[in-house]
Amino acid sequence: MPIDIKTQRKKPEPRSTRGKLNRARQYKSTEGQPKDISVTLMDMDSAIMYYFDNVIKPTVTENGEQIKVPTMYASPERWHSINKTGFMRDSKRQIILPVIAFRRTGMEKDDTIPVDKIDPLDPKLFYTFERKFTDNNRYDNFSVQQGIIPQREYYNVAVPDYMVLNYDFIIFTHYIEQMNRLVERINWSAGSYWGEPGKMRFKTNIESYTDSTELADRDRIVKTEFSVSLKGYLIPDAFNELQGPHTMQKYLTPKKLVIGAETDLSVASIVQTPDEGTNVTLTTQRSGGGGGALTNKHSLVQGTGITITESGVGFDGSNTLTQTIALDTTHSPTFPSLTTTGNITSQGDIIAVGNVIAKNYIVSSSVTFQTQSFSSGSTIFGDDVSDTHQFTGSVSVNGSLALNGVAVGTSVSTFDEYIRKTFVKKASSLLTNSTASFNAVTASAPTGLSVTNEDDFIFFLNGQYMEHDALQIEQSGSVFLLKVDTDSIGYFLETDDEIIAQGKFNA
Repeated sequence: MPIDIKTQRKKPEPRSTRGKLNRARQYKSTEGQPKDISVTLMDMDSAIMYYFDNVIKPTVTENGEQIKVPTMYASPERWHSINKTGFMRDSKRQIILPVIAFRRTGMEKDDTIPVDKIDPLDPKLFYTFERKFTDNNRYDNFSVQQGIIPQREYYNVAVPDYMVLNYDFIIFTHYIEQMNRLVERINWSAGSYWGEPGKMRFKTNIESYTDSTELADRDRIVKTEFSVSLKGYLIPDAFNELQGPHTMQKYLTPKKLVIGAETDLSVASIVQTPDEGTNVTLTTQRSGGGGGALTNKHSLVQGTGITITESGVGFDGSNTLTQTIALDTTHSPTFPSLTTTGNITSQGDIIAVGNVIAKNYIVSSSVTFQTQSFSSGSTIFGDDVSDTHQFTGSVSVNGSLALNGVAVGTSVSTFDEYIRKTFVKKASSLLTNSTASFNAVTASAPTGLSVTNEDDFIFFLNGQYMEHDALQIEQSGSVFLLKVDTDSIGYFLETDDEIIAQGKFNA
């Protein structure tokens, strides 16, 4: 039966085809992702052209006038013409003077900066740096005092191929004086970084100068040749089209807020610890005062290390009895005992540091009962099913045990084994697009417990939880079947799906 497209949900991808997720890239930023960059051979040629036109600014003086010397990149045809005739002509066949012409003659790897490319289709070579300050993430004293840890920005920048490019230059002028002025300007910038400020700049070095003077068509031409070595780097545009990290990748760390609590009060000012030897005064009187004497008296008797005034004096209610209890730290104290005859009624708690020994315990309502041991006899707690008994520690049963009226006897280990059972299984095959089979057998529930059913299992499809409302289980011999209501869950099962079951299997 086809599934209604309106109600169909997107099924999670199988683990075998699932892409790796980098949560550092899962962010929202108003500035957006920085643009990828690329550095080409034309960028380095343009850097030289810019440096000559805007930094060196070659000029000569002729007939009292300052003339700007043009810089031209020589095409193969133009360079061939220069080598053949020894000068340059314009479109009207006139000799161009003065002028600077250059061309790129070759390039090679820069051995001083070796770069190892692991995989050209998936390069892993990049440098990570932190942006120290941004307008939206200022670091100030308020942030430090309030415990606000700034959100850091990290950038991955690809490591380029480092190259050494060689260029040949030729300068043409009318006079040697003009040539000298140009050579002085160019030589002064040797060894610096050529390029446009704020953009890519490359370190250059001028090798040597060769001077010559020629005559052409009754024109005197002064020519100087020199070579330039430029240390550049290349990042091709194709790098940004490959899958993986780009030439410029931005990462954000999560923001953190640390909340601390401070107080100007010392602990000693709010907690008072009694000094050693502090006495305790106990005043005993009959409720309401006055009246006849009590039939049964009670008395406090001092012990080793304990001093009690009026020790052993019985209180019968006829007169108020005041006793002071003092601790002698030079001895190991033995606390006094309370001896009484008759009933003891207390409106508050009765706390015994030692043992409470009695023939019978009668509980008139639900209690929380804690005890170490019983020497002998039977014990009955509660008289209604709503009563709750809580025990801290282990419960050891030497006789029979009944749960909900069903005798358990010596099968406590069976209950424990069943309750602790939980195994993980992977589907071995698909019988249909809605039924998966497992090579497993469900565990049988002991007598007195509910029969094992689908509520004792959880299922995951490609790592995503599958809702119980759409699932049924069935044990067919040694095969465990999972039946899926595809209309309810919203998708069909496929052969490359990974189905994991966790629950009460036998093994």
